[in-house]
Amino acid sequence: MSEQLQAPSPLIPIPRAPAPEIPPGASRREIEVSIDGKQVKAPEGATILDASRKLGIETPTLCFLETLTPVNVCRGCVVELEGSRALVPACSRKVEAGMVIHTDSERVRLSRRVVLEFLASSVDVSTAPQLQAYLKRYGARAEKFGPRAATVAQPPKIDNELYVRDYAKCILCYKCVEACGVDAQNTFAIGVAGRGFHAHIATEFEIPLTDSACVYCGNCIGACPTGALVGKIEYDMRKAGTWDESRQARTETICPYCGVGCELTVHSQNGQIVKVSSPLDHSVTQGNLCIKGRFGWQFMQPNK
Repeated sequence: MSEQLQAPSPLIPIPRAPAPEIPPGASRREIEVSIDGKQVKAPEGATILDASRKLGIETPTLCFLETLTPVNVCRGCVVELEGSRALVPACSRKVEAGMVIHTDSERVRLSRRVVLEFLASSVDVSTAPQLQAYLKRYGARAEKFGPRAATVAQPPKIDNELYVRDYAKCILCYKCVEACGVDAQNTFAIGVAGRGFHAHIATEFEIPLTDSACVYCGNCIGACPTGALVGKIEYDMRKAGTWDESRQARTETICPYCGVGCELTVHSQNGQIVKVSSPLDHSVTQGNLCIKGRFGWQFMQPNK
């Protein structure tokens, strides 16, 4: 019999193989700790923040994002650990058996209030609603250090049609750097340059973004907590005073550009798409998108 006769007929469908299954992860032993006088168990390797959330305790976080490696720079989540000389960051400190933790002691509240006052006195927090909520919660006063307080005020960098870098709002949380690096995109287009008071987010050798390795995925925008990185359309609408999230509809859908199946949240206002984001808890994207998913909808807009 010839090879042509042995070949499977295209008219007869080949049965599908069983779908692969992810093997269950190894079970981790439970560790019991005390948080604010309550006993709670958390799996080995969990953080104090994880254990606190099991008790429904809301811990302020600015540089922490579930999908990124903790970098411990904002110090907003610090808690008091009995036996420890210094306050410890809840977002990265792993739980240990017998820990006694206080998340709302006077020492903790004072530390958080001072951190927030430093940030609010030097950075424009007008587009950071979560940070503003923390200021109110801890009674932090942005005017505490007076009108001569050092600020990071500077004009926004507008060198492309997709997004704006307004570093007058940057709190150096490192989220954008992590999202651009090994935690998500692996592009390494931006990093932290300078030291001390001169530290800032920058491209390599301060070159324009259009000349850098940036692929315009916009994952840095999705991670930014203050609006220092923002889509160009949102920036223009805010500047014109027409941006109004209360009037925006959100529609969940799947990106049509390829077969990966990234989930999108389409934000629309007055019948026009103004932004696209992705949910952090989606198993495919974990909040990340490519340039087509995040910005590829603009062809639908008039005059685009």
